Amino acid sequence: MKLIRTKGRGAKEAGEILAALERRGSAALDTVLPAVKRIVADVRKRGDRPLLRYASKFDGLPGADALCVTQEEMAAAWGALDPGMQDALSTAAAQIRGFAQRQLPASWNTSPLDGLTTGQLVRPLGSVGCYVPSGRHPLPSTLLMTAIPAQVAGVQRIVVVSPKPAPETLAAAHQLGITTFYRLGGAHAVAALAYGTASIARVDKIVGPGNLYVTAAKRLVAFDCAIDMLAGPTEIVVTSDRGNASEIASDLVAQAEHDPEALAIFVTTREVLAKAVIAETTLRSRNNAIARQALDRNGLAIVAATASEARQITNRLAPEHLTVDAAGDLDWVENAGSVFVGRWSAQPMGDYISGPNHTLPTGGMARVRSGLSVYDFVKLITVQEYAAQGMRALGPRAALLAEAEGLTGHAEAIRTRLRKNPRKTASKRRPRG
Repeated sequence: MKLIRTKGRGAKEAGEILAALERRGSAALDTVLPAVKRIVADVRKRGDRPLLRYASKFDGLPGADALCVTQEEMAAAWGALDPGMQDALSTAAAQIRGFAQRQLPASWNTSPLDGLTTGQLVRPLGSVGCYVPSGRHPLPSTLLMTAIPAQVAGVQRIVVVSPKPAPETLAAAHQLGITTFYRLGGAHAVAALAYGTASIARVDKIVGPGNLYVTAAKRLVAFDCAIDMLAGPTEIVVTSDRGNASEIASDLVAQAEHDPEALAIFVTTREVLAKAVIAETTLRSRNNAIARQALDRNGLAIVAATASEARQITNRLAPEHLTVDAAGDLDWVENAGSVFVGRWSAQPMGDYISGPNHTLPTGGMARVRSGLSVYDFVKLITVQEYAAQGMRALGPRAALLAEAEGLTGHAEAIRTRLRKNPRKTASKRRPRG
């Protein structure tokens, strides 16, 4: 980790580093985009044949008959788990499900004035594809985090794709009652979900993190199939003036071990604490090659001049994961994917079992969007219903606004109704004779 100061001789360098961090994002995707374009176009145009070829080449798929994971395989994986792991997965699933249920928006209606009722309907998406990585680390937790909110939302068809899925991932799928699971990964899996093939029906939305190829493919298909977000390497910021150096360092190392490109930053006003954290991260990452690489490349301890500046820097970084000292700090947090409060709130708890989703915005996108949630799996459909008195109250004003925009047809559609006698329109004619 590198120590930088925002005052004195290091101020200029600190300013340049912070400005560069604010601009971080998806630039790395450009390096893989040409290859991803070819793969996506190939699968879109020709379907199963290139899909299976890429699956064999990149995922080690032995043959077409192995593409679909069977219910028996998932059940066997669950049965083979020791009771402790079964309990851990069940507890995590219950926590995630409970949080998503509390989060689920409701349909409602209101009557702001006589003769007008407005409201919203909440409806689930028809189908989603959950991408579960299984490269450097198998991630059964990602299956829980993507599939459970979809289930809570009421999505009818949930498709899981994962290259070389770990037994724990298959077991988690069985636990959730997943029925459609494919041994696929990479850009070709994204293309199959987005456009469909003879073997795989297209979905309405693709969610879940992946490597550069997966993320680039999601960006390419985003105009044809909805996606959740473009996820980059894991990020952690700890902003603290009174934390414990070993505990802070342990969280920095924990998130850094996800990826050699992970971002790990400590922000404080206390240089003594910053140096202690750097020493602890060096010690704790010595036997963790990936974490050590990430901390060497992207590890920073930033010493701010004041507490106010430390808070400003934190919000400028808009980190995926943020740890703060106390609940009172939430008052100044503006930009973060998920916040962990106090010394007992180890960040890995949020990766697995707390309940809030661990699929979170990276690359500074926490400035403008939230992490994955049940909201990603529903549509909010607004509703409005007028009666005659509502039209008489608001119609003339709406017609004026339409004329101001030069939309005379709009105004006429309103005034046509205003010219009618609602009572005569509603009354029944007497039958003759």
